[in-house]
Amino acid sequence: MSSQDVLKDASTLASYNVLLQVMFRVLTFLLNAFTLRFVSKELIGVVNVRLTLLYSTLVFLSREAFRRACLSGGSGTNHSWRQVINLLWLTLPLGVLWAALLACVWLWLLEVPDPQTVPFYGPAVVLFAFAGVQELLAEPLWVLAQAHMFVRLKVVAESLAMIAKCSLTVVLVVSSREWGLYIFSAAHLVYTGVLVLCYAVYFLRFLGSKEATKKGFPLHSVRDLLPHKSDGKPLVDWTLARLTWSFFKQSFLKQVLTEGERYVMTFLNVLSFGDQGVYDIVNNLGSMVARFIFLPIEESFYIFFAKVLERGRDVKSQKQEDVTIAAEVLECLLKLVLVIGLIITVFGYAYSHLALDIYGGSLLSSGAGKGAMTQSHEAQTF
Repeated sequence: MSSQDVLKDASTLASYNVLLQVMFRVLTFLLNAFTLRFVSKELIGVVNVRLTLLYSTLVFLSREAFRRACLSGGSGTNHSWRQVINLLWLTLPLGVLWAALLACVWLWLLEVPDPQTVPFYGPAVVLFAFAGVQELLAEPLWVLAQAHMFVRLKVVAESLAMIAKCSLTVVLVVSSREWGLYIFSAAHLVYTGVLVLCYAVYFLRFLGSKEATKKGFPLHSVRDLLPHKSDGKPLVDWTLARLTWSFFKQSFLKQVLTEGERYVMTFLNVLSFGDQGVYDIVNNLGSMVARFIFLPIEESFYIFFAKVLERGRDVKSQKQEDVTIAAEVLECLLKLVLVIGLIITVFGYAYSHLALDIYGGSLLSSGAGKGAMTQSHEAQTF
């Protein structure tokens, strides 16, 4: 695949990802605005801060390093896909290990919410951890889809999963409010289950088809998706495994920087569960642009740069045409995010109080601190 084709696919993937993130955030926006009228701030705080932190920590530490390593440097050409698949399946036992460790911490080392205000905390911790492990079942399929630019698959799968999650949440919040955390646990399990199901169904239909043969897809049957050893080759590529370990060490720092405020609130108890719920809602509102636009750009063009440039080689030893295209794309991306950041900083800072009032009414807009928090997020976006 030429650099121009990769750039076209990466741009298309970024566009779809932006639309997907917009849809996600609009649905989440409406869902939070709806549930605020039916459930307590304390329940929202436990779900959106503590339980979501458990889930995000589990899946990030289990899969992020594998994703980065397997999508770096053209793994489909420099490494055997058989070995790549074997390496990716290690995310599952690693996820089980992290799930057990983190569940013990969340259950026995952290403050337990009042069962009268936030019922069923213990089962919810177990179910959120199980949802994270369940999502890891689709990890080899996700990497295959990203590496071969199956753009629509990610959009359709995550859209269906989010719609199922939001629909179930609304139904249960209205009809069975007394279930407490079971509502959000069940919705999250449905989300990860639908996600895994979509990827599994797609590849079951795709493998061995005429379309797969036409595209020169490296795997031919369902058996190729399962871990097994190739004749004459080690189980995994140890060069790729060492690269994964390098990314794994970096992932700890990245996770702390990304979720730092949630770790502080969870482990140091600086805010009550109700205040944590309000903080999370304001935080999501203030960081919408970073999630809408910046994150899809980062994810999509990481694949572009990984395919166009070869990791570990000097610039002079690579194709100058590819280096030129990569430099031009990087310059355009920097200009784009700078312009977007300036626009959001100017208008977001001025209208933050109005946004809070529309979103959550007096619950969020009352008090100078909450408006200032949103304003600081707009400045942070820039």
